[in-house]
Amino acid sequence: MTKKIVIIGGGIGGMGVATTLAGKLNAEITVVNKEDYYLAGPSRPLILTGEQTYDRAIRGYEKAGEKGIRVVVGNVTRVDPENRKVYLAESSFGAVREMNYDYLVLATGIVFDGSSITGMDRFWWKNTTVYDPGRVNVLKEKLWTQNEGTVVVYAPKAPYRCAPAPTETALLAHTVLSHRGVRGKFRIVHIDANDKTQPPFIADVVKQVYEKAGIELVTGQEITEVNGNQVVTRSGERYNYTILALLEPNRAPRFVEEAGLGSPFVDVRSPQDLRHPKYDDVLAVGDVAKLPFPKNQEIAFESSLFASNKIMEMEGVSERVPVQYAFVGWAYMGNLEGKLETMSLQFQLDLTTQPPKPGKDPQLKREYTIQKDKWEQAYLERLFGYRV
Repeated sequence: MTKKIVIIGGGIGGMGVATTLAGKLNAEITVVNKEDYYLAGPSRPLILTGEQTYDRAIRGYEKAGEKGIRVVVGNVTRVDPENRKVYLAESSFGAVREMNYDYLVLATGIVFDGSSITGMDRFWWKNTTVYDPGRVNVLKEKLWTQNEGTVVVYAPKAPYRCAPAPTETALLAHTVLSHRGVRGKFRIVHIDANDKTQPPFIADVVKQVYEKAGIELVTGQEITEVNGNQVVTRSGERYNYTILALLEPNRAPRFVEEAGLGSPFVDVRSPQDLRHPKYDDVLAVGDVAKLPFPKNQEIAFESSLFASNKIMEMEGVSERVPVQYAFVGWAYMGNLEGKLETMSLQFQLDLTTQPPKPGKDPQLKREYTIQKDKWEQAYLERLFGYRV
């Protein structure tokens, strides 16, 4: 009997499951995604310096179709795990239709939710972020055209997607402004709700680079209010801004909580058994899963392999793909001299040991930026069929 596997989310986690299971099961695999394309996240900050372009980071799903994977563009409005149904609409105002499944994989990524920040609903348009495909261009335009002011970068409490991205934003802003010769007319402030910049085991290097770049670091402070030209922290400190790059707190899409599957992320049995505690046929991978790990591309992919192995196990398939939670990562550290040649910090995190074993090379290298690009392109080729 052909099983129906529905995967909500066509990013690294979702496509990791789809491409792993394709051809290994007698299954109809359907990926539901909001757009008919995927835009890679790790290299997105380099759009600010012009070192990355959209055409190198974007992929369509045509190669997935060649593998027999069906891709449906639509917005999921509701999940009914009791009756194994997914409801989706082609648009916010479109007719809702339903899909049945034997296995449901939630690979939605996260939703940015600034509802806890007073004024965010009114002044959202003032905000920019390297995380959002549209707003990163706004941030780039501001950095390349404004001649004086204050850049405020904000990181919420962890966990949030791509731990070093706020740091990368601050340092790439420094790079662009230095390249333009206007850095001396700008103040750059990184406000962080955490005790240290993330990931914490590279915070010492980040602090040293910030001191050299003249970037102000404020830790242990949540931003609780935004207005037209200021942010306010919980302790009452006010910071004026002309450019705001605020990362909102992360959570799962609302339909996850409404279905009783977890809040703020999807509950899972363990990092290796990604089934929901109540439903054997509902699994979560990537950023949306409540995992005790950083939310990043490596974890998204590795969790997709664990989920794939579990589905094959439940279907009586003996094959397993090798997988463990351990990764090498790179954080963009900009260029202190203002050259549009970003240097990077390499770090490692082995999550197979307790406690997890971190490591890093404290030397910033241009070579690491190139390595990160090759790493991202290798992922895109594996999951979407080609590299650029």
